[in-house]
Amino acid sequence: MQDQLKQLQKEALQQIEEVNSLKGLNDIRVAYLGKKGPITEVLRGMGKLSAEERPKMGALANEVREAIASNIASKQESLERAEVEKKLAAETIDVTLPGRPIRVGNPHPITAVIEEIEDLFIGMGYTVEVGPEVETDYYNFEALNLPKEHPARDMQDSFYITEELLLRTQTSPVQARTLEKFKGKGPVKIICPGKVYRRDNDDATHSHQFTQIEGLVVGEKVSMSDLKGTLEVFARKLFGEDREIRLRPSFFPFTEPSVEVDVSCFSCGGSGCRICKQTGWIEILGAGMVHPNVLEMSGFDSEKYQGFAFGMGPERIAMLKYGIDDIRHFYTNDLRFLSQFKKA
Repeated sequence: MQDQLKQLQKEALQQIEEVNSLKGLNDIRVAYLGKKGPITEVLRGMGKLSAEERPKMGALANEVREAIASNIASKQESLERAEVEKKLAAETIDVTLPGRPIRVGNPHPITAVIEEIEDLFIGMGYTVEVGPEVETDYYNFEALNLPKEHPARDMQDSFYITEELLLRTQTSPVQARTLEKFKGKGPVKIICPGKVYRRDNDDATHSHQFTQIEGLVVGEKVSMSDLKGTLEVFARKLFGEDREIRLRPSFFPFTEPSVEVDVSCFSCGGSGCRICKQTGWIEILGAGMVHPNVLEMSGFDSEKYQGFAFGMGPERIAMLKYGIDDIRHFYTNDLRFLSQFKKA
């Protein structure tokens, strides 16, 4: 029996040394160390041995098992290492090859213009306020000095949901809501960017949905000259340091006096061209001094506080800034168009 065990050990170690695959090694393990293996068969005959020989034969059998198991573990480690090395050699990466370029997105031109304007006014001490796009008739019209049946409501053909709810036609309701929050105590310096909606026929210069940015300043000694100075800084920042602005009388129900604001043409410098229609000036926004009625309805003493407001369309500014001739380009999601406006 002793000779059988030593012979089995010799045969197993020989096979382990010659095997060259993990599957073959596992077969050897099952064959020699499994419950139906030759070592187990030999040990079943130990019952025929004397009481003195059994402990010796048991110890020898354990030595044989341990020797075979140890060699199998060592061989397995060697085969696994060789397999990993073979795989690495087959999957070698050539680090000298150029990488594949990753397409990086860029802001939509409207978003870029809005963020540029926000950064400018935040730097001047303004805060950014937002409000609901589904607005009440009161905040969209009445709180802005446009009572029901006021003829100026016809200037804004609105999307009504109910008699008292509509899609806001301007971002001015945000100003009214913000003034209420201040409870009659200034100063107030805000801008209100957001989407607005009006019933309009979509064409190259009109859209039923567009964006606005409105600004509002209320304080104890706010004047028209403050408005003009603010808009000069805005125009020069967006269109060039040599730009000039002019104010033309106009009418808005929520401001008095009201003005249209033009900027000197950044294309021809004021000499006249196609962009400015040979006038040397381009209209960019509307503005004026906040109407006393608006201040009073929001809880401010119009004898103590004055204010100015202005409103602009980022689409129009983007069209002028980038030379875009059709507002519909902003909303068709054409990547050929949008990819032209990459951030520096």
